[in-house]
Amino acid sequence: MPEADVTAALHALRSTVREPLDHVETFPAPAGCTRVRFTTDEVTSLCPVTGQPDLSSVEIDYEPAERCIESKSLKLYLWSFRDRAVFAEALAVEIASEVQRAAAPTRVKVVVTQHARGGIVTETTAEL
Repeated sequence: MPEADVTAALHALRSTVREPLDHVETFPAPAGCTRVRFTTDEVTSLCPVTGQPDLSSVEIDYEPAERCIESKSLKLYLWSFRDRAVFAEALAVEIASEVQRAAAPTRVKVVVTQHARGGIVTETTAEL
């Protein structure tokens, strides 16, 4: 596929996006790419019980089959959790499910580490 055709489908990367996305975008995986790992310490969400903000680190580790996740769309997708009430466990599952839906990797593992609030750190893993 010509490079122009590949990038034409990457709407978030090609435009100035000023709002969160509800999905991630993908591109064809290059030959020989066997593992992709994203990490961030800047994912925010809200506690579904108290409404207080939660700050989490997220690690996404996957083995691409035919598609790879485009990183700008991932950043905008993770931004979509900022005003959402969600437990850390559900956050890990939702992110892993979106990676699976969009890229259909051989394997995906998402680890969410919710930073201390009340002295407790929560780490949760979802693997598909």
